[in-house]
Amino acid sequence: MLSGEAAKRQLLETKECAGCDLSSSNLFSENLSEANLSRANLQNADLGRANLQSATLQDANLLGANLFGANLFGANLTGANLRETDLYGAKFCNTTMPDGSINNDGC
Repeated sequence: MLSGEAAKRQLLETKECAGCDLSSSNLFSENLSEANLSRANLQNADLGRANLQSATLQDANLLGANLFGANLFGANLTGANLRETDLYGAKFCNTTMPDGSINNDGC
């Protein structure tokens, strides 16, 4: 399983990082549209929290991913697959959810 900078590099180059450990990764404002992040670990470890602030995750596969405590402020999750995804403690503010609604629960 890839982790850290190697996992981030693979994700950005191929948009494929199923099962990767990206906890504490800074993915601020990255375009991750259609990325496969199924079963990936994007949890808060930063408190090294995974930073997905302003990231574009449109149509991304996050099936079973761990987003525990992740920063999703301003992220775009339109059409993303969040089935079985752990969103406990995730930080939402001006976050576009898969159905197009805006989540401001953490503002």
